[in-house]
Amino acid sequence: MIQTMTNSASLPTAAPVRGVRIPTFTFHTSEELARHVAQIVAAVIRERNSYGQKAVLGLPTGSTPTGVYRELIRMHQEEGLDFSNVITFNLDEYYGICPTQMQSYHRTMYETLFNHVNVPAENIHIPDGNVPHNEIDNYCREYERKIEEAGGIDLMLLGIGGNGHIGFNEPFSIRNSRTRLCTLDPVTRKSAASDFFQEENVPTSAITMGIATIMDARRILLLALGEGKSTVIRETVEATPSDRIPASFLQDHPDAQVLIDEAAASKLTDIKTPWAQGSVDWTESLIKKAVIWLCQQTGKALLKLDDDDFRKFNLHQLLRHHGPAGSLAHRVFKWMQETIEYHPAGKERKKTICFSPHPDDDVISMGGTLIRLVEDGHEVHIAYMTSGNIAVFDHDAQRYADFVSEYNRMFGIDGQRSLEVEQEVAGSLASKKPGEPDILSVMNIKGLIRRSEAKAGALKVGCKEEHLHFLDLPFYQTGTVSKNPLGQEDVDIIYNLLMQEQPDQVYIAGDLSDPHGTHRVCAMAIFRALKRIEEETGSRPDALLYRGAWQEYPLHEIEIAVPLSPGDINLKRHAIFMHESQKDRALFPGSDPREFWQRAEDRNKGTADSYNQIGLPEYFAIEAFVRWNGIPL
Repeated sequence: MIQTMTNSASLPTAAPVRGVRIPTFTFHTSEELARHVAQIVAAVIRERNSYGQKAVLGLPTGSTPTGVYRELIRMHQEEGLDFSNVITFNLDEYYGICPTQMQSYHRTMYETLFNHVNVPAENIHIPDGNVPHNEIDNYCREYERKIEEAGGIDLMLLGIGGNGHIGFNEPFSIRNSRTRLCTLDPVTRKSAASDFFQEENVPTSAITMGIATIMDARRILLLALGEGKSTVIRETVEATPSDRIPASFLQDHPDAQVLIDEAAASKLTDIKTPWAQGSVDWTESLIKKAVIWLCQQTGKALLKLDDDDFRKFNLHQLLRHHGPAGSLAHRVFKWMQETIEYHPAGKERKKTICFSPHPDDDVISMGGTLIRLVEDGHEVHIAYMTSGNIAVFDHDAQRYADFVSEYNRMFGIDGQRSLEVEQEVAGSLASKKPGEPDILSVMNIKGLIRRSEAKAGALKVGCKEEHLHFLDLPFYQTGTVSKNPLGQEDVDIIYNLLMQEQPDQVYIAGDLSDPHGTHRVCAMAIFRALKRIEEETGSRPDALLYRGAWQEYPLHEIEIAVPLSPGDINLKRHAIFMHESQKDRALFPGSDPREFWQRAEDRNKGTADSYNQIGLPEYFAIEAFVRWNGIPL
């Protein structure tokens, strides 16, 4: 099936959110948000420059502001944005960490911003994580004095932790706190575990600006991206201010704004139940969302809803303009029934490509659908976009190096060279500090482990080895959790594969909850390649989005639901088991303690249960997809 892409030029850059205690705006993509924030920063700098004054910026680290810094670098290089009169104060730094360490915020800021713009070195202030413990109080007072001496902070940029922290002001921080040494919350340390390659390697404390220091800034922008921040954003902007959510204190600031993407906004009342805020335009998608929500609130199936249910849950307007209840319920029932599709690529033979960001996303996320595509006689390709080599334990790399050495010795195959590699690997791993990148030979071994597992998993669901593509996109090849920006070379690799194979249908990971951001980056690369193809040919392959191990699409968004039998689920489970390096205890499991196969099965069965609960046929399990509308996520 060929689709023409939607033109997104008419979409608003940002949309205000109703019913919040802090002015809040949603952006369709993280790139739009980054450009908007960078323009605000640039305006502050230029305004101060025009008065012959210095602009004072408060800056965060983390993945959220990275796009802002990239745009500021572009503006400096291409538009002449001058940073020579800028003074910066960073929010925080881990304590007990040296500035050159991979996880140091000092190093991160230089790599992501300061090495690329002309802020004078003497104007850059980042907390020192190596201050002797008996000198910390004096050091923190001096940090405050420097901010005051600079005239105070003109613009403060903030990220937000999943527990509501700003800077490292953890839950129950004091409202009038100043720069200080603080103890890190367990939630914060767990979320940082991937950066340090084990939670036990994460520092237990950090130096941070205090809440009062932050609140003294003349203007504050709080940024958040992804579904993982949706709950805390709702508590920050809708709930009463509380020290349990330090970010909620921003409600008391005279010039604070919250800028978020649609994923981070997904649990706000104006997004989740906009009818609760007043009149709405009842589109088909909103009708579906409201009626399914009503089923969940009442515990009733669609065809059991009555007029009183709509009135009781404040859906009077919907009932009045599109009722009665029976008519509305039947419309939504028909829409949901039409999503059920046993043959997601149709019955005529087609060529499909499943793009798998990590080497196991294919079978974890849509293993049952891959089984169905193979059974339906389609030519099924899988494109593994990254090596996944950072997600392999060191001891596995050592074990495989030893195995190859012993194997070669046993069969008389160049035993000397394999022994040298084994010793090189052992020496490197023994001397490596937590979070340091591996040497090339170790990275290659870890990548080979993931590749062999991916091949075994794909063969298990019926794919052919000659239809497997290992793309090894360059943006991923850093050897660390922090990745390079998406580049043209990444897009070209995907474009060339699509032009070579000419698929009728492609599957793309649309997971906005991926804690490492790889899914989003990979999706952006595919979208750009598809746009290029559409511009050149006038059409593109049918593109379906799937979710990863972290979260499923809500019912009202699902466009294609592929029913799975117990046999399908059992085969899918065994395909996931082929990824032995990720089984039992994965290196980067996220916050969910379940194994990946358990998450996948629970999610697939849960989707089937949700269909059944609203009165649709009872299936054992379901994998869900939405069609890409041509607009980047």
